[in-house]
Amino acid sequence: MGEEKTETGIWEHLGGLRKRLMYALIGLIICVAGSFIFTEHIIELLAVPIGGLDKLQAIEVTENVGVYMRVALLSGFILALPWILIQLLKFVVPGLTKTERTWLFNAIPLATILFLTGGAFAYFIMLPASIPFLTEFLGIKTAPRVKNYIDFITNLIFWIGVSFELPLLMFVLAKMNVITARGLAKGWRIAIVIIAVVSAVITPTVDPVNMALLMVPLFVLYLLSILLAVIAIKQKGNS
Repeated sequence: MGEEKTETGIWEHLGGLRKRLMYALIGLIICVAGSFIFTEHIIELLAVPIGGLDKLQAIEVTENVGVYMRVALLSGFILALPWILIQLLKFVVPGLTKTERTWLFNAIPLATILFLTGGAFAYFIMLPASIPFLTEFLGIKTAPRVKNYIDFITNLIFWIGVSFELPLLMFVLAKMNVITARGLAKGWRIAIVIIAVVSAVITPTVDPVNMALLMVPLFVLYLLSILLAVIAIKQKGNS
């Protein structure tokens, strides 16, 4: 009897996961379809840092279509991300307490804000500083392919947006007793090394100025993570 109940429970969990994944997929499809309306405008905005679409060139016949689809898919995914997170959280909610459910669902708007802030930082600060350096290096005239340029710029915006989720991630880990504020404070030297490595990987140029442009806000976010870890621990103590 016990084995039958266990097997039934597993199938119920799998059925619940399938349901949430289906809802998430439907939301993603709707958002991607909706993103086709403004994809062309987004591509025009992405081309602003290099001086406009006329500064780019396409070599392959399908290159423009491929770029259009990439931007549409990425835009749709970003729009659908809160909905996808909600569906995944609804799957794990039954195993959480009421307090954990509350702060977990409240974290979704914050995660969205942090991601958009990181993307805005990349677009308005990082790219204006790095694009001229890259295109004017050695004084050689550069006419980038539209595919390479869009791949480059979307990857940069996406990963910097992801890196800005650091405070929220640390808050969640502190809630789960995986890390402590004291441990984060003691490990600030290691954090600087890790931030430097991450900045070197994400930053499109190898010059220290552009690396510093990313390292400074990431270290500030790390300090904010320590504060949020303190808050998370105090909330657990009061609950």
